[in-house]
Amino acid sequence: MKNKSRRFEVLLPARFNDGRDVPDELIGVAIDEVIDQFQAASYYKDAAEGYWRHEDKVFHDSLGLLVVDVPDTAANRKWMKAFKARWKERLEQLEIWMVSYRIEIE
Repeated sequence: MKNKSRRFEVLLPARFNDGRDVPDELIGVAIDEVIDQFQAASYYKDAAEGYWRHEDKVFHDSLGLLVVDVPDTAANRKWMKAFKARWKERLEQLEIWMVSYRIEIE
């Protein structure tokens, strides 16, 4: 059975922009929010290293990858955009990278 689904991938930082470690418990709260909303999620700790420039300073990020597959609805896209905004603030980030794309679950 095929259905219209969307995968969201959110890169969550292991460190605040000032270099302090993000407590594992705080990342756990973010994951729990997604599970409470959608009943499932995957998290890949230490999934990527990111490098980016802001105002002539190069930043290095250690990133975990939060993945959730949900029905492709406007309400779910809106919820995930609000999740990103909340966690951008809570994790004291200039930006949090989130991508989404249509998937088919077979």
